[in-house]
Amino acid sequence: MSISSASVERIALYAGSFDPVTHGHEDLIQRTFTFADRLVVAVANNVAKQPLFTVDERIAFVRAVTGNDPRVEIRAFDGLLVDFARDVGACVNVRGLRAVSDFEYEFQMALMNRHLHPSLETVFMAPSLDTTYISSSMVREVARFGGDVSQLVHPIVARALAERFGRRDA
Repeated sequence: MSISSASVERIALYAGSFDPVTHGHEDLIQRTFTFADRLVVAVANNVAKQPLFTVDERIAFVRAVTGNDPRVEIRAFDGLLVDFARDVGACVNVRGLRAVSDFEYEFQMALMNRHLHPSLETVFMAPSLDTTYISSSMVREVARFGGDVSQLVHPIVARALAERFGRRDA
């Protein structure tokens, strides 16, 4: 009797506020498929932050960025990441590191998540060189003062930022 090698779907989780989603996020989403079969993008409802866009708006933006890729599921979440990871069956937590300054916080979070959910692995990903400098907070700041964000975000996001800050030229 031979043992069948049933393939197990590898589900990754990429959680963040995505306020707004940027080309840097998009880069990590696409590159996650080098080691995962499916990705759950978890749009956080973080009570500690004052988001520019609602959770529903941010989900719509992520959906626009990912298109109709059947490998991507986009969901809102609040509470503990490890509980959400269990709910969706994720075995990998994807985190982006733009700079060394990101590492200390992310490392502490990874250790706490490991304590709470030992089978959830955290994978740190460096962004592509052309997206390293992009952060949601910088995109918001540039847009707030009328700067061009068209090279940093999806066109739908650029238009939404222009409208949010009272501009109609995006």
